[in-house]
Amino acid sequence: MKKFFIGKKIGMTQLVNEEGLVTPVTVLQAEPCVVVDLHEVEGEFATVVLGTGEVKDKKLNKPRRGFFEKKGVSAKKYLKGFRVSNGNDYVVGAEITADIFNVDEKVTVRAKTIGRGFTGTIKRHNFSRGPMAHGSKSHRIPGSIGAGTTPGRVYKGVRMAGHYGDAFVTIKNLAVVKIDSENKLIFVAGAVPGKSGFVEIFS
Repeated sequence: MKKFFIGKKIGMTQLVNEEGLVTPVTVLQAEPCVVVDLHEVEGEFATVVLGTGEVKDKKLNKPRRGFFEKKGVSAKKYLKGFRVSNGNDYVVGAEITADIFNVDEKVTVRAKTIGRGFTGTIKRHNFSRGPMAHGSKSHRIPGSIGAGTTPGRVYKGVRMAGHYGDAFVTIKNLAVVKIDSENKLIFVAGAVPGKSGFVEIFS
């Protein structure tokens, strides 16, 4: 059975085991997720929509508020759909907790990276800079981008300056080091992309 969950990144710390081995971990808040909706495509697959994070009704527009009222669940701040082969195992309104994962289990985490705005080629594509001497006129410029008279244009996909970051990135094979059910925390070995915020966990 496919496992999936929505957590919230808090930050990083380190755990020390009995042998003195230090493991850097990312701490994820693991409040129970609620099955908000269920879409089934006959004979193909089903999509389970999970919701987490409390939000006040006054911060919702009428269509979104009506959606939650129709489903009979409290309003949630973050919604995400997960595709499953069989939707009969899920019921709208059911809760999914972090206990579905086990210690030492490998999970995949999807999160949005930090946005860096409009960025040059050195930071965005790891280009090398030119000489920094006074006579040089190519310190951090990208250099030639053309291909000569033929074809007389710039090829598509040339690495240039532009928007960098603020994109979803998936990190695979992160180990679950510890699950704190009492405080609703999941400790995942390694780094999870992005700032503090909601992340998707599945295995």
